[in-house]
Order: sequence, then C-alpha cells, then structure tokens
Amino acid sequence: MKIYQEIATFKTRGEGDFVDITGIIESIVSRSGIRNGLINVFAPHATGVIGVTEYDPSLLKDIWDILNTLIPKSRGYRHPENAHSHIRSLLLSPSKTFPLIDGRIALGTWQTIFFIEVDTTPRTRKIIVQVIGE
Repeated sequence: MKIYQEIATFKTRGEGDFVDITGIIESIVSRSGIRNGLINVFAPHATGVIGVTEYDPSLLKDIWDILNTLIPKSRGYRHPENAHSHIRSLLLSPSKTFPLIDGRIALGTWQTIFFIEVDTTPRTRKIIVQVIGE
C-alpha cells in the first residue's frame, strides 16, 4: 500500500464563498500514481468546511441561507467577532473521504467537492489531501 500526501493552498473571497476544489484534488490524485484506494481531504482550519453536493449557484445560495438562518451572524454570542463561524464549522465537517476507483474520484454525476469559507474575511486556506491505496 502506498500513501501520497500533498498540501494545496487557495484564496477565499470571505464569508459565504464556496470554492470548487475538485480540480485541485483530481490533479493531486493524478500525481499520486495511485489507482485504487481512498482519498481524504482535510481543511486544517477552525472556520473552514469541506462539502460535497451539486455546485449550482442557486443551491449554494440556499445552503448559505439555511446556515444564516440556523446560525445567524448576530445573536449576542460570548466569543468576539466570529462565534457564528466556529459554530458553523463545528456542525459541518472539515474533512471528507472518497473512494478512488481506476484513478478517478468516485463522485456522483452532479457532485463537486468544495471548500466553504465560514469566517468573516477573505483568507488564504489550505487543504491536506492524502491518497492511500495501490
């Protein structure tokens, strides 16, 4: 069994930015030379989320609206400035694992892997991608 790891960086535009990272991950998988196994994508941030669903602008807006309804920005939190960001990332996941079959990420027809910026300002973010298999 082989393990290949790479760290990729990208910039976000701030709160509510959905960054499609599927291509980044596909490139890393290609460089790994691994054909079958698992891919783990992890965002080492307290206020960043890895998501997977259809990357449709109206759907992404719906997702963001629900997050704002469930965890509003202004609610009188005790933590200064960005408590809502931390709570959103706590309830969502900073990582996802995907099957790797014949050198390709096993995603559904409409699925895209993306990073959701839940913090209040634009940031430089990174993801750690590990490809494990043969």
